[in-house]
Amino acid sequence: MSLECKVQVFLNNLTHQKSDAIRNALTPDNLNFPENLSLDIESINNSLVFTFQSKGNIRTLISTIDEVLEHAQVVLRVTS
Repeated sequence: MSLECKVQVFLNNLTHQKSDAIRNALTPDNLNFPENLSLDIESINNSLVFTFQSKGNIRTLISTIDEVLEHAQVVLRVTS
């Protein structure tokens, strides 16, 4: 049996410029994702929503979420 997970992470109270900066910084990382794992990034009002979907290894999902959030944090530090 394969575990299927969907995780949404919201970064709230972002300016349009910061949302764009994060999205642009993460786009190249989104090209070679592990098999059975996907990431969708969308802007909703003043929030950036990351939707991760996984069919398989939960550790890979957790590691990927951690890495994406680390990259987003770096972008926020640089743009502040």
